[in-house]
Amino acid sequence: MGVVLNYLQLIGSLGPEILVVLTALAVLAVDLVAMRGEPARSRLLVCGGFGLVGLMASAAWLGMISYPTLLHAGVEARSAGMFLADPLTQWVKISLILLSAGSIVLAFESKFTQHAGEYLSIMLMATAGMMFMVSSNDLLQFFISLELTSLSLYILTGFHQGNRASSEAALKYLLFGGMSAAFTLFGFSYIYGITGETNLFQIASHFASGMEVSSSMLWIALAFTAVGFAFKIAAAPFHWWAPDTYEGAPIPSAAMIASGSKLASFFIFGRLLLVSLGHSHGAAGYHAFEQGWIPALCILAAASMVAGNLAALVQTQFKRLLAYSAIAHGGYALLGIIANSEQGISSVIFYMASYGFTILGAFAVCSVVERQTGSSRLSDFAGLSRREPLVALCMMVFMLSLAGIPPLAGFFGKFYLFSSVAAGAPNLGLIWLMILAIATSAVSLYYYLQVMKQIYVREPVSTSAAEPLTVPITTRLLIYLLAAVVILLGLLPGILLNPISESVHSFGF
Repeated sequence: MGVVLNYLQLIGSLGPEILVVLTALAVLAVDLVAMRGEPARSRLLVCGGFGLVGLMASAAWLGMISYPTLLHAGVEARSAGMFLADPLTQWVKISLILLSAGSIVLAFESKFTQHAGEYLSIMLMATAGMMFMVSSNDLLQFFISLELTSLSLYILTGFHQGNRASSEAALKYLLFGGMSAAFTLFGFSYIYGITGETNLFQIASHFASGMEVSSSMLWIALAFTAVGFAFKIAAAPFHWWAPDTYEGAPIPSAAMIASGSKLASFFIFGRLLLVSLGHSHGAAGYHAFEQGWIPALCILAAASMVAGNLAALVQTQFKRLLAYSAIAHGGYALLGIIANSEQGISSVIFYMASYGFTILGAFAVCSVVERQTGSSRLSDFAGLSRREPLVALCMMVFMLSLAGIPPLAGFFGKFYLFSSVAAGAPNLGLIWLMILAIATSAVSLYYYLQVMKQIYVREPVSTSAAEPLTVPITTRLLIYLLAAVVILLGLLPGILLNPISESVHSFGF
């Protein structure tokens, strides 16, 4: 009887992920059986509707799960299994589901594929992979979940058949992604070789017990693991795949890569470093340097903030601008991990979730412009305020939030990140990194305002860009909803930050 109850409890914890996988299979079946021969748009709407219902049911299941008090016991209660379920992973997975649902809505009016069922099914499988990745408590499960997500995203990037840019983007993404997987797996193999364990908490216990570890083996493990993750989060100088991928991928695919996959990657990267390798954090204060992963992340963060913002200044393609902007935002998000504290990891989750909603909204507006003009040059946004005032206003909300202007979500996200770094280093040892982050954030305001200049000041340069704008109702509602979320998280950040902070404090990371 006890075994049956254990299995029922396991199924209850895994239920949201199982439901997403079953939804992916159901979407394939509906497209094959019920929608055969129907127009592509009808298939997208029907299959996408099934996908949204499955995602919302999964989110509702997550909301109804009550986690046992035993989880509060800490490492001993959580170290036995490969799957971790607690309120913190619950909040992250709900955010991932909402971001994935937004990406699916963006696909409703797409014309780049006739294979609606396959495309939406792969999007759902990527979502399931990200959810499994967030709950991974074991290196093996994490790597399998990471590859499920990555392979799905490679396919989604190249789904625009007959489009050379899409195929080139998918190939580059695949090559860089395969390389990052090799680095990550090599680093994991060294961690296993050192400790004999793959469970994250048991790895931490081995290091905490004072076992003898060759410093060279440990630094090799840290270096290869960090490089592998740097590829995934597009941190400089491992960011070269991002601009071409953002530009060449279909907009729903690019939106998922920029939002959900970034949130999941930063979450698990922080968990690996802070939980399993927390003993070797080191320090990067200007007055107290100590070797470890914090100095390495400081270099990655500084390079990402500088390279991303400076490269974005000269972009004329909006999607490439968003790509370089994403590199810079990845540098900002690394500050929360560098803080090496509960406040730091809470700020990372809040920042990446709010960034995900913002970037998804920017891609939604871009899809409207690209559908009319056939491209996404900055000049194609000229005169948008006179053709669609409300959409233009929402775009201003997204751009100013990305720039960190109050009272929007991006401002408070950066504020919490910078505060966590200031509190995480004694005697303001990381003040140099904070100054660099603030300075580069000020630089970013220039290219975000360039977008607003095109929308509100410039006149259209082509006939197609001057014609009345047709915004599909689903995309319009998505844009309005995302703009409202960005404003709400700016005015009332506690509605998301407080539950995350309480989960981190009560249940650990």
